[in-house]
Order: sequence, then C-alpha cells, then structure tokens
Amino acid sequence: MSEAANATEAWLRQWLTTHGGVAGTVHVREADDLVLQAAVNIPPPVVAIVRLVPKGKGMAGLAFERDAPVSTCNLQTDATGDVRPGAKAVNASAAVAIPIHDAAGNIRGVVGIAYAGERAMEDAELQRLRSEAELAPT
Repeated sequence: MSEAANATEAWLRQWLTTHGGVAGTVHVREADDLVLQAAVNIPPPVVAIVRLVPKGKGMAGLAFERDAPVSTCNLQTDATGDVRPGAKAVNASAAVAIPIHDAAGNIRGVVGIAYAGERAMEDAELQRLRSEAELAPT
C-alpha cells in the first residue's frame, strides 16, 4: 500500500470512529472513473467490485455524476436503484456517498460512510459530514 493510501485509510478510520460509522471508502477521481484508495470493513468481494467505479454507477458513481451526496436509509432494502446489489453485502444499513473537491471546485473523489442502523440523514448532519469529508487526504 502506498504512503498516500496509508494516510487516507488512517484518516478514514478516524472519520468513521468520529461519526459512528461501521464501514467506509475513499475513491479518487481518474478522468470519468473513481478508483478505490481506502476501504474499512468492506468485504473482499465488494472491494473487488468497487475498485473502479464508473461515473453514474452505484452510490459513489452517482455522487460523482450529480456532484451531490447520495444516501439511503437502509442499504439492504433500498428500492431507488441508487444502491448496487454488491453494496447489500456490506454489514450495514444507512449509508451516504459524498463528493469531495479540489481547491478549484472540481470533484477529486468520493467518501462513503455506512452505519449499523437505519437512519435518515438530517441536513445539519449531512452538511457536517460534507465539510469534514472535504479534508480527506487523496
């Protein structure tokens, strides 16, 4: 694992702990794709699926495409079509994928967090998560 990936994983572990998350990912942008840089408590089959995420696919790809957070109250029962079948293998319920930006305002990646229980993401909590996700090292 590269030094950048180690730093990103350490940041992700702390961020998850701070916000009560049970699993998470950090993807970095490469052209019109997202490449997995760090994953915590993501099952190996899911890691294999999300190593490369095209724009518009799954929660991370949709957050990238929309330049807006994409959330679900429950990964297991989501019927919106935003959650890909592989995400249901993660031992979690609520989740949110948050686009992060560079100094020029361009998307540089997407940070994901999943929670053990079902929950709706209130605007204030979502804004706090967004602000802190922007600090992710990538």
